[in-house]
Amino acid sequence: MRQAISRLRGIRRDESGATIVEFAIILVPMVILLMGGIELGYNSYVRSVLQGSLNDAARRAAVEAPAINASGSTVEEKVENLIRGTVRKVSPNATVNVTQQSYFDFSNIGNPEKLMTDHNSNGQFDAADGDCWEDANGNGQFDTDAGKTGQGGAEDVVHYVADVSAPRLFPLHAFIPTINPTIEFELQAAVRNQPFGQQANAAVICA
Repeated sequence: MRQAISRLRGIRRDESGATIVEFAIILVPMVILLMGGIELGYNSYVRSVLQGSLNDAARRAAVEAPAINASGSTVEEKVENLIRGTVRKVSPNATVNVTQQSYFDFSNIGNPEKLMTDHNSNGQFDAADGDCWEDANGNGQFDTDAGKTGQGGAEDVVHYVADVSAPRLFPLHAFIPTINPTIEFELQAAVRNQPFGQQANAAVICA
């Protein structure tokens, strides 16, 4: 009996292996923090590569008959494939969508077509009043976005928007359910085409 009690007291005082238990307690939080730090660096790297590729493609496409080393039958397709190919070198499973719209000037980006005649002076286009507008995109109707799809012409401003969706490096969502399993972000660039010709003037149309 005394031997048993002595052994129990010895076990209670024995601290060998305590470090392993303590390490096991902090291991999971430490690994999550480590993966989170690496993930943040990876996200920043992918974003930086995309922005650089976007800017480079925009500059290349700004000249007449640009030489772009990418597949595609049009300049727009070549620009998109150039950006997509560059991003996939660092994120092979990334999905990249690029939209390209041209505007007469930088101030027109994302803005409605310019009203030339506002009969009731309400600052809005009213077809019933016969308001007139500058048909910047040449489609014959008033638009709340003055841009037209594509690269436009000489001296036009081309606005690029790249949307990226890519899987994360680590399955952080398995530990933190509120985290999205993919990284998603949007980057933009705007470049004026070179003056290789005469910039077209928009027609004025009345409703």
